Amino acid sequence: MNPAVGMAALWAVFVSTHIGLTTRAIRARLVERLGEWGFSLTFSGVAIILFAIVVQYYAAHRGSGPLGLGLADVWAARVGLMAVIVLGIALIGGSFATYFRSPYALHSRRPIDGPYGLERITRHPFLAGVALMGIAHALLARWMVGTVFSLGLATLAVFGSMHQDRKLLARKGAAYAAYLRATSAIPFAAIAAGRQRLVARELPVTALASGVAIAIALRAVHDSIFASGGAWMIGVVTGSVALIALQTRLQARRRRGKRVFSSLSSESGEATLHGRP
Repeated sequence: MNPAVGMAALWAVFVSTHIGLTTRAIRARLVERLGEWGFSLTFSGVAIILFAIVVQYYAAHRGSGPLGLGLADVWAARVGLMAVIVLGIALIGGSFATYFRSPYALHSRRPIDGPYGLERITRHPFLAGVALMGIAHALLARWMVGTVFSLGLATLAVFGSMHQDRKLLARKGAAYAAYLRATSAIPFAAIAAGRQRLVARELPVTALASGVAIAIALRAVHDSIFASGGAWMIGVVTGSVALIALQTRLQARRRRGKRVFSSLSSESGEATLHGRP
């Protein structure tokens, strides 16, 4: 089989399951059977296993099959596309500093506020960063299998962001519709259109700088990223997913603890008011 065709088939399975499992009807049935956290664990497990298969397939075929565009051999294109990749990784790094206040945080019950910080640049900093990285790598790739692998990442990010927007629009209604009108999925598009402005003091500068540093470090080890069947990349992605899940669980516990404390304080105050011990 042509490696690029096999790569496309694996991405089709990954993207369809990743988005399909979170559609309203399917998710509701699974949550009813498994509970919220059971569904989250199942969803993450399926995603990690399929992603590992995708990465391992690419690692095994990355130097075979038809040639790609190979813009890495064109100096001006290489420099420009590498700058796009650095921007993408910076957005990904910045997204970890803003995730829990964003409308997309797992199990978030926060009201939809006006866009803040990175959200003024793009309402999907993580997914926009992945899309930028994927598109740039697709153009740079010397082999078609690399082009398809990178386009798969970009496709997942683009359709994932669209899916998130549709879900939250259905759930949050007018508040989220206003948020959509004020922001853009494409980085800087809302600013260029005059719907937003860049506010430097709101940006997570440390997280963005960390992203740039990570991009430089990745460039230094670029040739070994997919060594050993892509184990390094699989491990980093799996660890990131686990870290987000753990942080989300801890935040949920803290919220429950605050609600219990608030309830007890209210009951205690009411008892005191009525002269009860």
